[in-house]
Amino acid sequence: MWSIDLSYRKDLASTFSRLEEKVDVLRSARPLPSAAISKIKEALQIEWTYNSNSIEGNTLSLRETQMVLQEGVTIKGKSLREHFEAKNHETAIHHLYTLVKDGYKLTSHDVLALHGFVLRSIEDEHAGRIRNAGVRISGANFTPPNARKASELFDELIAFVNSNPLRLNNIELATVFHHKFVWIHPFFDGNGRTVRLAMNLMFMSEGYPPAIILKNDRKKYYEALNQANKGNYQKLMLLMCQASERTLNIYLSALPDTDEDYQPITNIVSDPSIPYGQEYVSLLARQGKIDAHKEGRNWVTTKKAVEAYMKNHLK
Repeated sequence: MWSIDLSYRKDLASTFSRLEEKVDVLRSARPLPSAAISKIKEALQIEWTYNSNSIEGNTLSLRETQMVLQEGVTIKGKSLREHFEAKNHETAIHHLYTLVKDGYKLTSHDVLALHGFVLRSIEDEHAGRIRNAGVRISGANFTPPNARKASELFDELIAFVNSNPLRLNNIELATVFHHKFVWIHPFFDGNGRTVRLAMNLMFMSEGYPPAIILKNDRKKYYEALNQANKGNYQKLMLLMCQASERTLNIYLSALPDTDEDYQPITNIVSDPSIPYGQEYVSLLARQGKIDAHKEGRNWVTTKKAVEAYMKNHLK
């Protein structure tokens, strides 16, 4: 079960290195400027809640999520469950922050606690409890293991990520955990929100900011999980790299001495010194070959990132 095809490493080696360099910069800059970081943290918590819930079908918009969380507003036409999902996810994030520390080891108790927060007042009878019956997942290309095996497999997965026998890097380990968790599907409901919380608990304890899977990437995300079910981790690894790089760039841009200027790709390619068109630079961004991230549906990058690619590839 835990054998992993590592063939993706060749294509993603430079991306992994770039992200680790960014994390090193972030670690060395700590403690970060409190005023700027407080605003970023607040905004990302709302984004994280909105995107994670939206992937699962919650119809609150980003602005409505912000109103529910920060202003206590009840949104007309939205269900009570959707309001609970927003508040519960926020509570789960707050609990997660109390767990983050150097050298943290993931525990089944902590994952169950996160799940308990996710389903509180929604499905209390299932909150924080491993499922005791079979489940099927709409649109997935697999059937989760029998309920009798779910608890044992869940514990094995926790042991696997803590021992890391394959010596995976932080992004690889969190991504494999994410996929195997979804495959085990230990809960009747709330698996997606819980695994994205637990994955970020792993990331944040290693000095990374949270990696937020965007609602706009929902289709790509599910396709990547289905590919991982077949043993191909390329797409899921790349998606996690992109999600991680986006929030790394947001944090690094807040540092006092940063000189990064992320702009829409259309702006970058309008510079006469850039020999590439928008379509090609967008492809480089989607493939993780340049420093880039998504804002909404649009990719942004820097002139320096494209120039670095040019230096290595134009002879």
